[in-house]
Amino acid sequence: MELPPQLNVALKEWASVCSALEEGRQILLLRKGGILEAIGGFELEHPQFFLFPTYLHQNAQMLKESERKRLITMTQEPQEITLSTAATVTDIIRLRDRPQMDRLNQEHIWTSPLIDMRFSYRPQNSLYLLLVRVYRLARPITIQNTPEYAGCKSWVPLESPISTNGARPVINDSDFESRRAKITTEIA
Repeated sequence: MELPPQLNVALKEWASVCSALEEGRQILLLRKGGILEAIGGFELEHPQFFLFPTYLHQNAQMLKESERKRLITMTQEPQEITLSTAATVTDIIRLRDRPQMDRLNQEHIWTSPLIDMRFSYRPQNSLYLLLVRVYRLARPITIQNTPEYAGCKSWVPLESPISTNGARPVINDSDFESRRAKITTEIA
């Protein structure tokens, strides 16, 4: 799935995870919210989006040791946010149990306590693994971090659409498909 020529929504995610996605070190996200049940399966509220890095709630203990040195900590969210990547969801996989994530340990930057927390939070709701194809924008866009963007929400409707023209995948097609196939096989 390719990116549309412009997008007007962003997904808030820890800056450390945005960095791992932008550098191609990770191609997955975990979500409980923003998934809608539809006829024949599940769908994402917004299957294509910008990645909106957040800093305030990042927790070094929830990141693998190798990732902690990359962590940028702040006592408040910055007044400006730079959007440098956009993503499209290629797969939505409902996780049945914790061992599925154990088999993907090499595919993400999180520690076991974070995975446990995600499974435990609102246990009546399913946890979903999203495989994402990430694109680096030709020119990063800096926007004001307005009060409308604040708070604990996943989706941020942007004030106006932003162009994705010239965006390039951070991982080439062959490598992405190989990693995607490995992940879907590992959790089957």
